[in-house]
Amino acid sequence: MSINMGLDKASVIVTGGGSGIGRAAALQFAAMGAKVLVADLNADTANAVVEEIKASGGEAVVVAGDLSLQETVDRVVSTAVDVHGGIDVLINNAGIMDAMTGPDEVTDAEWERVLGVNLTGPFMLTRAVVPYMLAQGKGAIVNTCSEAGLRGSAAGTAYTVSKHGIVGLTKSSAIMYRNRGIRVNAVAPGGTATSIVVPSVEGSLGPAALGPYFVGVGRIAEADEVAAAIVFLASDAASNISGAILPTDSGWSAV
Repeated sequence: MSINMGLDKASVIVTGGGSGIGRAAALQFAAMGAKVLVADLNADTANAVVEEIKASGGEAVVVAGDLSLQETVDRVVSTAVDVHGGIDVLINNAGIMDAMTGPDEVTDAEWERVLGVNLTGPFMLTRAVVPYMLAQGKGAIVNTCSEAGLRGSAAGTAYTVSKHGIVGLTKSSAIMYRNRGIRVNAVAPGGTATSIVVPSVEGSLGPAALGPYFVGVGRIAEADEVAAAIVFLASDAASNISGAILPTDSGWSAV
């Protein structure tokens, strides 16, 4: 039995789409016939992904900017509507790491930046796209959580709090819209080969305190593997799945 993924000609927003998991997801959506908006802080990498999609005969457009800002969120949404005719799928994937710092070490700047990109941005985008999805009676949102959203031992304080917040946003949104055609899920990657950078703060608590808990991390995933889970959750193949946090972590969450 073949499964209709329902993504052909769908309008899909992928944040953090210029590299890593976001890039892999954008390419996979495009391969299924979706019209992809690649949103990223880095215009060069985002444009490179769009050109790759277009070279393969797909449709894609770039919006470059800081996704923690309402102005960028507004441009993302208006561009998807104006260029691709609406919004069917939102992938809240953009994220940054913290410096593996404990609560007493976190500066205001680190806290505000990590929470802004990792949690406030996805909230603002969710708030902005839901009216379009409600109007058409259908939509799918997939958030990139993290192993750090499932436990307290996978990152520093700011990052861990931000990803626990994504779990809450996912589950709350799934309940709010469960009878109105919008599904909301998340993937929780473990170690994944991407370009994400962990800022180095000499002597910070994280590495020493968390080291023993990394014993069960398992193998490092390729970005394509996590992207495949994102595409599945966004597709009609997952039509009865909402409110799920899907670990994509080689069994780390089971340790």
